[in-house]
Amino acid sequence: MGEIIEATGLSKRYGDHQAVDNVDLTVEEGSFFGILGPNGAGKTTLLEIIEGIRKPDAGTARIAGVEVWPRNTEILTKIGVQFQSAAFFPKLTAREQIRAFADLYGAPESRCDALLEQFGLTQKAGTLTEDLSGGQSQRLSIACALVHDPQVVFLDEPTAALDPQARRNLWDALRGINAEGRTVVLTTHYMDEAQSLCDQVAIMDHGRILTVDSPRALIAHINAPHKITIDRDLMSVPDAAAIGGVHSVEDTGESLTMITDDPAPVLTALAERKALAGVGVSGASLEDVFLELTGREYRA
Repeated sequence: MGEIIEATGLSKRYGDHQAVDNVDLTVEEGSFFGILGPNGAGKTTLLEIIEGIRKPDAGTARIAGVEVWPRNTEILTKIGVQFQSAAFFPKLTAREQIRAFADLYGAPESRCDALLEQFGLTQKAGTLTEDLSGGQSQRLSIACALVHDPQVVFLDEPTAALDPQARRNLWDALRGINAEGRTVVLTTHYMDEAQSLCDQVAIMDHGRILTVDSPRALIAHINAPHKITIDRDLMSVPDAAAIGGVHSVEDTGESLTMITDDPAPVLTALAERKALAGVGVSGASLEDVFLELTGREYRA
C-alpha cells in the first residue's frame, strides 16, 4: 500500500508560540498511526492542518493525493473526524444525531442503524445525546465520523476521561475500524493505548516530530533497565541490593523492585533463595521512550 497522508514542511505560529514547526510526516494507507506528545506539543494543531480545518503558515498536506488547503470539498468525503470534545446537535436522540450527519453526506439510513449496532448503541438509539455516558458519547461521535464510509479517520484523544472499562471497549471498536481497511490517525496521552493499537507512532514536542517508528522498534532502541518485583516479606532491602547485577532497590512497603540491566542472574539468585513468590519482570515500555525524548518536567 502507498502513502495516503503526505505532509511536507508544515508550520503554524500563534503570536510568539510556534505550534507546529516544519513537520514532515507520511502515513501508510490502511495503517493505525499514533501521534504522542505532552500538552501543548502541537498534536491537535497538526491534525487540524492535515484535516484541512486550519490554514498552515507554510508547507503542504495531501490526503489520497489531494491537497487539503485551500479547503477542498473533495477531501470531505475521504475523511472522518472525531474531535476531543463531542459536538452534537442539541435535543436530538442518538439515532437522530447520526441520521443528521448521514443527511449531510447523503448516506443511507441503513448505514446509521448498522453503525449504532456496531458501536453497541442500538439500545441507546432513543436516548438524548446529553443523557449518554462519556463512553457512549465518544462511541456515537466516532460512529457519526464513519457514517459516510471515509478512507481516513482522525481521532483526537478519543478515550480521554473514560474509565478503564470504557477505554478497553473503545479500543476494540477502533481495532474494528482499522480491520475494515481504513487508515486511523490517533492522538493520545495514554502510552499503553498507543502501544496496543498503533502500527507506528510519532512522538512530538515543541511543534516538532522527534521520531517515528513502530512501538516495538522505538522500545528496542532505548537503553532502559529491567525491573524485577517480588513480595516485600521475602527479602530485606540490603539483601536484595547485595545481589550481583542489581543497581538499586525500590521498597513500596508491599513489594521490592530491583533495577538491573541483566535480569537472568538476578532471577537465578532469587530462585536459589526461594524468593520468587509474586515475581514480576518488566522491561522498557513506550512510556520510557516518551519520557526519554520529552523529559519529565511538569508542563503547563
